[in-house]
Amino acid sequence: MWAITFYAGLFIFLCGFIIKFFKMSYLIAGYNTLSKEEKKKYNEEKTIKYVSNMIMISSSFLIIGGILSLLFDSEQGILFNGSWLFFVVSIFVGIFYLNLSGCTKK
Repeated sequence: MWAITFYAGLFIFLCGFIIKFFKMSYLIAGYNTLSKEEKKKYNEEKTIKYVSNMIMISSSFLIIGGILSLLFDSEQGILFNGSWLFFVVSIFVGIFYLNLSGCTKK
């Protein structure tokens, strides 16, 4: 179970890294389907920065959970469930904040 958590976290972290440093805004779900008029309402740089940071921070819960599951074999189930719970909650909180705060709008 540690390998699933660790490698999933590593893959998701890599996706966030690619979005951030290669400016691939078309990988952001929802943003890539906006019309040109709608995209003008948003600051693309801020959107890329916020979403990629959110993805990388959230995936760090999985990476840390995978490493801890490997080290503490007796608590593997708790660490597996806990790391995925923190991952999902941090994604939901990040999405709610992004939508409600308007931090990426011009």
